[in-house]
Amino acid sequence: MSEFAGKVCVITGAGSGIGRAVALNLAGRGAKIALSDMDSTGLAETVRQVEALGADVKSDHLDVTQREAVLAYADAVVAHFGKVNQVYNNAGIAFHGEVERSEFKDIERIMDVDFWGVVNGTKAFLPHVIASGDGHIVNISSLFGLLAIPGQSAYNAAKFAVRGFTESLRQEMLIAKHPVKVTCVHPGGIKTAIARNATMPDGDDQVTFAQFFDKRLARTTPEDAAKTIVNGVRKGKARVLIGADAKFLDAWVRIVGPSYQRVVATITSRVMPKSK
Repeated sequence: MSEFAGKVCVITGAGSGIGRAVALNLAGRGAKIALSDMDSTGLAETVRQVEALGADVKSDHLDVTQREAVLAYADAVVAHFGKVNQVYNNAGIAFHGEVERSEFKDIERIMDVDFWGVVNGTKAFLPHVIASGDGHIVNISSLFGLLAIPGQSAYNAAKFAVRGFTESLRQEMLIAKHPVKVTCVHPGGIKTAIARNATMPDGDDQVTFAQFFDKRLARTTPEDAAKTIVNGVRKGKARVLIGADAKFLDAWVRIVGPSYQRVVATITSRVMPKSK
């Protein structure tokens, strides 16, 4: 039997992409699945696919920025399944825009979903995960939580924050000797709709940016990403890097230090679509 068999796994942002792929991977290993997303249509399709694998599924429309709703959701999942073993805080959105041209609301929206959504999910479920006696918190950061690039200041801020929050949480669980493992995940370019759904400052060509990401940067399938995540969880890894791009750039930044910023700025100015 898989070590995931019978475990109750919570996945936010499960309506597509990495969230859906993780749900299917875990369902195939015998886990019980609690799924949530803002996209009701995508969520219903994920539920259909997960149920086809014979998994016990609970699904809910959930906005991870609404703290009281997330707290209530955690209680509802425990009431339904009796416990929660693993939480995958995966829900996220993207915004592309320079600081100079970004509105405060653009930055706040990214922080609300990509950082505070992770905090809300972690805080809401942590007592239940501890109580399970065999818990795991998995927070999705990004390659952009390991290095920064121009035009991604808001996203970088959120994903660096997720990294710091998650690494600190892991240490706290070790000090307290709680039965909870903690993993921070850093995907590189994944073939999902995140770039196509990204927002940008008024007047910028979102379609051109999305096409650039999909053709030049998205190298790893969601299914391969899910395999890497679940294997990392199985091994209790502190950090999981997804894709050759994430592994290479993480090593490169460690070697060259802060000087990477000038190199990235030069390359980005030559290859990235220009803002209007």
